[in-house]
Amino acid sequence: MKLLGIGSRINHAEYGKGVITNVTSQHYWVTFIENGLETIDLNSDFDVIEAAHDDVDTVSFLDVETSLVNILKKWSDATEVVAIADKYKGGTLILQPADDSLKPYELPIDKFFHKITMVRDRLRVMEQRINASDLDAQQKVDLQQYITRIYGSLTSFNVLFKSDTHKFVGQKSK
Repeated sequence: MKLLGIGSRINHAEYGKGVITNVTSQHYWVTFIENGLETIDLNSDFDVIEAAHDDVDTVSFLDVETSLVNILKKWSDATEVVAIADKYKGGTLILQPADDSLKPYELPIDKFFHKITMVRDRLRVMEQRINASDLDAQQKVDLQQYITRIYGSLTSFNVLFKSDTHKFVGQKSK
């Protein structure tokens, strides 16, 4: 049996699609899209999507780590730490009904901000999955435009973000 090299892509019966990130005498270390890092036996049940037969030492730990970070950013809905604007830290969002006999609803603004960033991050994951899907080009464009309009609808919340790089961006005017 010829060993697969680092960078080989496989589809495992239990864990799904992944990339081999290390090889030992008895195991492959594989980073799976849906299940993260797993160690599997060399003779495990999997299909080879793309084989790499390079020397095991050709990829540095930094390369593996960088690839793993990119895979996690691309395929997971784990969120990065996004800072709220300093002036809103510890604040409260108050929804005051027009009817004064009704009690206002109060929510810690940090909690509201967290939910907004989760929406943003899940939209990004949806975008990436659309791009990676088997849809035809026109269907992808149509869905991308729809997502862009959703981002545009959310730009009102940009005042909450500390950094401009984290803000929602809708369709640019031409």
